[in-house]
Amino acid sequence: MQQLRRNRRLRTNEAIRSLVREHTITPHDFLVPLFVVEGKGIKDEIPSMPGYYRYSLDLLTNEVKELWSMGLKSVLLFVKVPDDLKDNKGTEAINPEGLMQRAVKTVKEAAPDILVMTDVALDPYSSYGHDGIVEKGYIINDETCKVLAEMSLSHAQAGADFVAPSDMMDGRILAIREVLEKESFKQTGIMSYSAKYASAFYGPFRDALDSAPGFGDKKTYQMDFSNRDEAIKETLMDIDEGADIVMVKPGLCYLDIVRDVRDAVDVPVAVYQVSGEYAMVKAAAEKGWLDHDTVMLEQIMAFKRAGAHIIASYFAKDIVKLLS
Repeated sequence: MQQLRRNRRLRTNEAIRSLVREHTITPHDFLVPLFVVEGKGIKDEIPSMPGYYRYSLDLLTNEVKELWSMGLKSVLLFVKVPDDLKDNKGTEAINPEGLMQRAVKTVKEAAPDILVMTDVALDPYSSYGHDGIVEKGYIINDETCKVLAEMSLSHAQAGADFVAPSDMMDGRILAIREVLEKESFKQTGIMSYSAKYASAFYGPFRDALDSAPGFGDKKTYQMDFSNRDEAIKETLMDIDEGADIVMVKPGLCYLDIVRDVRDAVDVPVAVYQVSGEYAMVKAAAEKGWLDHDTVMLEQIMAFKRAGAHIIASYFAKDIVKLLS
């Protein structure tokens, strides 16, 4: 029988390939993580994340303006807290003049229309390096949620558009939503790290913020990477509690989870291409074992294809430069 359909006709050249392409990447897809430190004149490259930096507030201004000029309109802020301000209660996390609160104001002054999201978890502020308050070697849940809610309120008061709880405590979304509503921050959104796994891919990030756990690990609150159905349960609970956006973290090894969550929910789905995923590409490219740009684009497209509406990625600037 004569073959009438030849799929390769739609791959003949770049013009037809681009015409029928199912997914594309634009600057609007990205949420840009930014690391902030105290001091002045600091642009400090992170050794385990080549090409990525910690910024003091004065230089953060320049970075934000550059992002905005490139069409990157959303940022996610993280802070590196000095050791002498860390304790077991997250006291500095709710300081209205804390580094995060000042960072939010700095970003908004530099680019008033940029979308500012803030990390909400206690590990950068904790003397133990854990995401919650420690009691007798255990991370306690409900007391932590109260501090996370206060922390979120302080970020909203500073001008954050969204808070992004990354801690994986039970019930923290409801606690945060109730406080924001009570204090008339009804327009402040919540992007919940709903399916955040206890992963080995976070190492460079913890180097960047000096936030590695001082004892044990985070497996009593972050998810077991063997589990798939649990991600849907966690995500649906967060939506019921008031989450506006849900996130899967990490990214590349969890594309099945991204797709499952996308199919199960009716809110935007984010994915975080984490520090270890970034570092692996950088290291392999430096060795000449793979082509940096093509692998970078292929990975980002995998997140889009899996169903992510939003991609938090350290590659955002590299990709936008490449696309332009």
